Amino acid sequence: MPPKFYIKTFGCQQNLADSERIASYYLARGFRKARSIKIASEIVINTCMVRQSAEDRVTGFVKNIAKGKARRRPKIVITGCMAGMVARDGSGKYLSVLRKRMPEVDEFLPFEEVGFDYPALRNDLTHAWVPISNGCNNFCTYCVVPFTRGREISRPFEDIISEVKELAEKGCRQVTLLGQNVNSYGSDLVKSSKHHYRLPDGRIVRPVMVKHLGRYRIPTLFPYLLEEVCKIDGINTIKFLSSNPWDFSNELIDVIAKNPKIDRNIHLPVQSGDDKILKKMNRWYAQKEYLALVKKIKSKIKNAQISTDIIVGFPTETNKQFQNTVQLAKKVGFAYAYISKYSPRPNTAAVKAFKDNIPYAEKEHRFHMLDQLINHKGNLRSVVH
Repeated sequence: MPPKFYIKTFGCQQNLADSERIASYYLARGFRKARSIKIASEIVINTCMVRQSAEDRVTGFVKNIAKGKARRRPKIVITGCMAGMVARDGSGKYLSVLRKRMPEVDEFLPFEEVGFDYPALRNDLTHAWVPISNGCNNFCTYCVVPFTRGREISRPFEDIISEVKELAEKGCRQVTLLGQNVNSYGSDLVKSSKHHYRLPDGRIVRPVMVKHLGRYRIPTLFPYLLEEVCKIDGINTIKFLSSNPWDFSNELIDVIAKNPKIDRNIHLPVQSGDDKILKKMNRWYAQKEYLALVKKIKSKIKNAQISTDIIVGFPTETNKQFQNTVQLAKKVGFAYAYISKYSPRPNTAAVKAFKDNIPYAEKEHRFHMLDQLINHKGNLRSVVH
């Protein structure tokens, strides 16, 4: 009887998409998918490290599995962000930490060993997560992603289009394009404005150059990719996650505006509404610039809504600085927000440069204030039109 595997996924949509390819990887090795964790001979845990609480959930899950190990002894495999950090931490310190925390783990499997060579094993064909890149080059000071996923690598343009066409032929009607920053898709494929790129239909295009810090310095193919996906028959709704405010180009806004297939909810993480905190976060914009972008999006894209990510309790954040975030939320009128309490992450610049000096109770207070304001619409009024 062939061995059986079971995958447990923690974290974001990118992890969900990765788990679909990990499943194919196991099938190609002769495994069968277990209908229950109780009958699996190998348990694969796709992990998240965005906050300490995410790591703690993984640890707790491993401990619960280990309670039954004496009876069945399933193999425990850690993949995802934790395995990525292990692979990139040349000092071996993080591996040592995990070995002490979870001695029950038998193997660490970096996602790169699976990659995009394996097709996604999808249970739902009405909607599909479609990764267009992996990794991130931005190094926001609080974020562990560059250390868990590495530098940004774009999937080949034609591979993405082929995958979406195949999905449409199978009956898929909605796709969500995924990347740590979809806006910069293709920056590693074209390098600069002097390079041209041949699209799958034969057209030769120049990359869209995004003005940043006073110069046109960020080449991207994302507006072209989004446009090509819109042309695929059968796909009715297209979403994308996630976008950074500093390279959300005018060309991208125009593509969204003229293509009704593209969802009108734009997810645009702001993280903070205070300029000094944004600078400490290494977010390359100020509140004024973010509000100007929101105004431009809403003026050009009919019925556009903005959702966001916000971190409360970043080191040194004063109450006055937090109130700047509150005021920004009132001005924008976010459709919804994913609000998180700052958590120190290993190897990040913030954990090295700043003491985590905001009491947890104060983080909780700020979290609930924003959650009530944005997600429960408590006294929220948009003035950005």
